[in-house]
This record gives sequence, structure tokens and C-alpha cells, in this order.
Amino acid sequence: MRRVYTVIMAGGIGTRFWPVSREKRPKQFLDILGTGKTLLQQTFDRYTKICPRENIYIVTSTRYIDLVKNQIEGIDEKQILGEPSRRNTAPCLAYAAHKIYAIDPKANMVIAPSDHLILNEDIFIEVIKHGLKVTQENDFLLTLGIRPTRPDTGYGYIQYLKNIKVKEPHDPIHPVFKVKTFTEKPTLELAKTFVKSGDFLWNSGMFIWNVKTIMNSFAKHLPELYEIFQEGKDELNTVHEESFLKRNYSQCEKISIDYGIMEKADNVYVIPSTFGWSDLGTWSSLNEKLEKDYLGNAIMGENIMVYDTRNTTVIMPDDKLAVIHGLNRFIVVEADGILMIIPNSQEQNVQQILSDIKRNKGDKYL
Repeated sequence: MRRVYTVIMAGGIGTRFWPVSREKRPKQFLDILGTGKTLLQQTFDRYTKICPRENIYIVTSTRYIDLVKNQIEGIDEKQILGEPSRRNTAPCLAYAAHKIYAIDPKANMVIAPSDHLILNEDIFIEVIKHGLKVTQENDFLLTLGIRPTRPDTGYGYIQYLKNIKVKEPHDPIHPVFKVKTFTEKPTLELAKTFVKSGDFLWNSGMFIWNVKTIMNSFAKHLPELYEIFQEGKDELNTVHEESFLKRNYSQCEKISIDYGIMEKADNVYVIPSTFGWSDLGTWSSLNEKLEKDYLGNAIMGENIMVYDTRNTTVIMPDDKLAVIHGLNRFIVVEADGILMIIPNSQEQNVQQILSDIKRNKGDKYL
């Protein structure tokens, strides 16, 4: 599939995985699952089964370029797209689309976050390859929706129209449907309604489209952002690219691809999927994937002793002895001399805690 390109988004700082994920080394560069490979390495390896290795681009902050080089052996510098500042997902994908369009105007693109877990890669690859056939023949903005297994408030939801199914190219196992609405993270009651209806999927944040379709979508829905990269199109893929980005990237609107395009466009479609997916966005989502003892505790560390403790995640460096007694549904994590102990039910407050730390302690602990 020579005309297939993958864009891996690896510029986030993973604040919800603090204190293990820090600004100097975010979670995508960590072996957070204890597999021997970082999340970025796992993601890169996964997409080598879908497109040529040299067609995989990684968009990241300029401060993480060396981390990417160190973790992806033999990667060419031209495959690393360094963002001078964080502007959310729409600008980074506009940047990638313009670069790829200049190389191959008939390219097909897969968009992937760098920190997702895929348990059944064989089925995942089947879905992606079928999606690429669809976008090769249709001007669709295609997303992968995950069939929900519970009313989770941590994910966005996609409502799709079961009576509007794409017929060609036909695949009875992985059918394509028209998207009706996107909903950001809902309340628990609303999430329960979504799951019960059977018309909603979790929004995975993975997309497939041909480069011409996404370029047209930027021109229509985010014209100012489109014009910034159009003006610099002759500098992309040249020695002048870096200076162009330094001059212009800060002018890009901070907006996600979901808000900027997917929620506005009328050519959005979805493949309902089940391939053992998790976005590993929170400690709770990680807990679900870790091996547990008979009391539901997930333990990572060589010297952890637990007593009368249930349904708790404990992650400690191997050189630290930790004795945990009497906890139920807690998260206990130490990294780089920072210890966090927080109830599972309060995990959503981590970002507020980081704001308080920044205000009172500066950036040292972020």
C-alpha cells in the first residue's frame, strides 16, 4: 500500500498520568504497561503492518524530537514533524496533510494517537485496511467507533444512523455507517442512555481519509488555518520548513479536529469496531488492563506489601519499599520523588491538582 501514510500524534503531555507522565517525558514515551516497549514504539510497530515504514510520520513537540529519534530506531528526520507550540489536533493534522499532499496528492491517510492500547491487532488491521479501501473510493471523513461495554463518562460518543449504510466497497463484517452526531464526555445518566439505545459508539480519535478530502475540509471549515499552510506550501519539505513553522505556527487557532471539522462536516462516516481498544487516558483505564490479585489490586513494583487493601492501583519504583494497609479503590503512585495518593472517585481532579502545584510550587514538579 505505497500510497498509504500514517500520522501518529505524539505531542501531548499526558497530565492525567501524572506523576509518572511528566512534561519532560510524557506517557507515550514510557513503557507504562511493562511490556518492554513504550506506547509510541508499540504504535509505530503496529502501523508498519499497514503502510511502509518510511510513510509513517510522527507529529510531536520540538522538545520531544530527540526522544522520538531515540525510541524509533532508524527513523528519518523528515518523518518527525516538530511543532514549535501546542495548538491541539487540527493544526498538527493540517501541517501533516499539507506535507503529504505535496508528496502524493492521491495519498490515503490514517490518523492515530500514540498512546492507545489495541489488544486484537489482527482485527484492528482488518478494519483499517477496509477503511482505506472506502476512503480510496469515496470522499469520506471516516472514523473508528468502539462498541461501548459500559456507560463510561471518560470518552466522547458518536451517534450513527443504522439505516444509512455504505454499500461499496462492501464488507459485511466491518460495515460503514453515516454519523449523526458527536457528543463530548457526557454525564453518567446520559452515558447510560447512550449505551442502552445501541446507537452510540465511543469516539476512538482514530481517523482515515484521503488527503484531498481532508484538504478540502480544512479549506471549507477552517479556512484561516488552511490559508496559513497554503502560504507556506512551497517551504514544506524543504530546508525552509522549520523557519516557516517558527514564524507561523503560533498563529494557528487552538482547536481540535473534532470541533473544527468532524462535528461540522456532512461527509463523516464510522466503522463500529471491537478490537480490544483503550485510550489509556487515566489511571483507571490502565487499571483495567493490568493483572490483578484476588482482591482486585493492580501492583507494579518489586517491593510492595499490601494488607486489607482492595481494588487499588499501586505503582512504585523497584528500589522503594511500600506498605499499604486498609485502602479500597485508591491510586497510589510514586515517580521521580513525587508520591500521589488519591481515591479512584477523585481521579478527574488530577488536572486541577497540577494547576495548584504550578501556582504554588512552579514548574519543577510538572
